[in-house]
Amino acid sequence: MKRVLSEELFRIAERMIPGGVNSPVRSFQAVDTFPSFIERGEGSRLWDVDGNAYIDYVLSWGAAVLGHAHPEVVASVCAAAQKGLGFGAATPGESQLAERILSAFPAMDLIRFVSSGTEACMTAIRLARAHTRRDKFIKFSGNYHGHADTLLAAAGSGLATFSIPSSSGVPAPCVEGTLIAPFNDLAAVKALFREHSNAIAAVIVEPFVGNAGFIRPAEGFLEGLRELCSEEKAVLIFDEVITGFRLCWGGAQTLFHIDPDLTSLGKIIGGGLALAAFGGKAEIMSHLAPLGSVYQAGTLSGNPVAVASGLKTLELLGKGDSYARLTQNMRKLVSGIADSAKECDVAVQVDGEGGMFGLFFSDAPVTSFESAKKSDLMLFKKFFKGVFEKGIYWAPSLFEAGFLSLAHSEHDIVKTLEVIQATLRDVKKK
Repeated sequence: MKRVLSEELFRIAERMIPGGVNSPVRSFQAVDTFPSFIERGEGSRLWDVDGNAYIDYVLSWGAAVLGHAHPEVVASVCAAAQKGLGFGAATPGESQLAERILSAFPAMDLIRFVSSGTEACMTAIRLARAHTRRDKFIKFSGNYHGHADTLLAAAGSGLATFSIPSSSGVPAPCVEGTLIAPFNDLAAVKALFREHSNAIAAVIVEPFVGNAGFIRPAEGFLEGLRELCSEEKAVLIFDEVITGFRLCWGGAQTLFHIDPDLTSLGKIIGGGLALAAFGGKAEIMSHLAPLGSVYQAGTLSGNPVAVASGLKTLELLGKGDSYARLTQNMRKLVSGIADSAKECDVAVQVDGEGGMFGLFFSDAPVTSFESAKKSDLMLFKKFFKGVFEKGIYWAPSLFEAGFLSLAHSEHDIVKTLEVIQATLRDVKKK
């Protein structure tokens, strides 16, 4: 595969943009190469500036659940744009989209739109602190909730210590109230509640981890968090920026029949445009200005073009057997990868739910970020380069989930599995 123009564009971008990209994972640095510069997308495929075609399993990091450039979504966006790109004022579409989302998430009484998942999670934490009049909160290692200062923290030397910043430029006091526990470790969460009695405002969790690779919640883990938060009068926040409308209608909380107190959403609700939201119980959401004293604002919040994209996306996603089709293709892909790995004698852990999946090169099941880090990075790099060069657009990081869209066909899955099997054979030989 020749990527001459992409390399030229990357070198140009490096002179003006830090690292040549506007989000770190786009740099392909983790897989020792440079990114392909994408020219267009349609359905399940992308084309780069060199004319190379790819079957896409990144899908704008999960946002493009219908596939790229769905004609009805494009038409809705164009119609909205012709009326104006934004007004900084209330528009009818905001209430229409709010109603559609609230109907899918029974745990939400009220919702507010923002422009990014970072904003949604950051404000959810702020609301929880205001509601409980407590300062600390618990997050899980490997769970990513955006790049707000308080959320960029990693575990210290033990559960009883304060966290330390995991990004330069974040002062230590910003994360003193951020407590870290391993994902799927309910005992560790209980220990934190004991250690910081009556001081923890919230627990925020990705119900299925998507930013440390795909990691499934252990049986009883999410239910245990709900019970603990109720007992301790802390706010349970589900970060469903990735899982919302991707696993099923109503997200992971619907799958597990759990009502979180607050939920953050993004990606799919904007149909590929910049739109996110947070919502939850009225008693908590009523702290938001102008009703209450918790301030949050955004010039582009509820942008009418993004709202039009989200409305049409959810309308189409809610029709027929959308989730059955996503699940069917996911299972074909996951079981096919598992079969190929077994045949090629390569240790692979592969799993998925709805339109989301992930794999690790590991002998043991992956249940946390700590166990994910034991996955063989060198094998992943070889695997990535093998499938990428054969036209499969895979996440360029071991610690990212993969995604399917409704545009992926059975032929796409068959071709993908053929490429993966050939690549795993090559990986084994090396």
